[in-house]
Amino acid sequence: MTIFTIWFNNLNPFDLKTFGNFTILIGAVFVASLFIWVFAKAAFAAEGRSKWVRRITGPNGKWFFGLLWLGWALVFGIGLQLVPHEGASSPYGGLGLIALFSGFFITMGFLWSVIGE
Repeated sequence: MTIFTIWFNNLNPFDLKTFGNFTILIGAVFVASLFIWVFAKAAFAAEGRSKWVRRITGPNGKWFFGLLWLGWALVFGIGLQLVPHEGASSPYGGLGLIALFSGFFITMGFLWSVIGE
């Protein structure tokens, strides 16, 4: 149960060390809401091709996702080499997980844009 209430422990807006927990919670809620919004838009896109679906799956969509994939490969290919790799408190695993999920969605978007053409 502590994991659900840790965000509000010692919440002091003037102490950045404890206020960071609440900021992380707000950021996580924002990112989760963004995911839900994108998934809902994708689910409703099957009913009819909306404007953003036509833009992504159009002829230029494959270039957009191709450049996005190259940017992802450069950022995480270089970025993961700059963080420490040893110890339990290393950010390497978290960044690797973010790289895994974001790379999957970028690759699926690329396939979607190419097949949709």
